[in-house]
Amino acid sequence: MTRTITFKLNGRPRVVEVEDNETLLEVLRNKLGELSVKAACYKGECGLCTVLFNGRPVKSCMVLAVEADGGDVVTAAGIASNGELVPVQKSFIEHGAFQCGFCTPAFVVASHYFLQKNPNPTREEVKEFLSGILCRCTGYKQIVDAILDAAKYYRK
Repeated sequence: MTRTITFKLNGRPRVVEVEDNETLLEVLRNKLGELSVKAACYKGECGLCTVLFNGRPVKSCMVLAVEADGGDVVTAAGIASNGELVPVQKSFIEHGAFQCGFCTPAFVVASHYFLQKNPNPTREEVKEFLSGILCRCTGYKQIVDAILDAAKYYRK
């Protein structure tokens, strides 16, 4: 069955026709062209499709698109403020916290959320929070270093 849903994507209202069994990941990538949301495992294991949904990180392959009706979705492309990169985005660049870049959007979105909730994390807390997102290139050191360095900008 097809239905029309309305939600905010990166602050902009979107209206889209979806099937009852379509995931938020499929709609974001295939219908709305939001390619910063990566498609990899399609079963919630890799975390590469992580977005903020109603303010919390979710694996968009595990959310039905119809659940987004009336909601708010933010991707890595949408966390920048007025075109200005947020501190964690800048820190990823400064620390070279990516190689192929495939996992970077998920790490950036999740880290931005995490640092807003915990602006003074330990290295172990960062590792634990990010344990649900897989990277096959960097070995995580640069990612964790970037997040810890960005944390100073999230402290009030």
